[in-house]
Amino acid sequence: MRLVLLGAPGSGKGTQATRLKEHLQVPHISTGDLLRAEVAAGSKLGLEAKEVMARGELVSDAILLGMLEDRFSRDDTRNGFILDGYPRNLAQADALDALLGRLKAPFDFAVQLECPTEMLVERIAGRAKAEGRADDSPDAVRKRLEVYTASTAPVIDYYRQHGQLTVVDGVGSLDEVFTRILEAIAPVKEVG
Repeated sequence: MRLVLLGAPGSGKGTQATRLKEHLQVPHISTGDLLRAEVAAGSKLGLEAKEVMARGELVSDAILLGMLEDRFSRDDTRNGFILDGYPRNLAQADALDALLGRLKAPFDFAVQLECPTEMLVERIAGRAKAEGRADDSPDAVRKRLEVYTASTAPVIDYYRQHGQLTVVDGVGSLDEVFTRILEAIAPVKEVG
């Protein structure tokens, strides 16, 4: 099973990806974690990324895509993966589709966890308070959510138009949301 998890910050992507990883027995690939690991390992792409970040710039889509291609080539992704944090814009969605097409490993679903904005603000602010972070004020969180919505709305539409999007209600207990995701992907799991 190959899944792309979409959802705003605070929607529960990381938590549900961890649960899905165990249930489906496939790796959870977070582009943020992947980037940090490549930099720490001193790989060619990691060194390129480190140099870009040292200049205060964003790591290019080409570098991220190279890291993903390397990651998808490992044996543990043979039966699938759960991708979290990518794609974040339309160019990345196109590039990901092209990469997976070359690898003959198209994904099964883009699963969007949907939550009301005010709930996301509460979740992130609560998490920030618990972690002692002052940078996640409610106003700052709302701004981040606006930016997220503007950049990912085209990605959501892209997957909807390609018949690959399933929207899951992200409100409820961890178990309730997890069950909804499993029910949404069940037809593919039974066939695949």
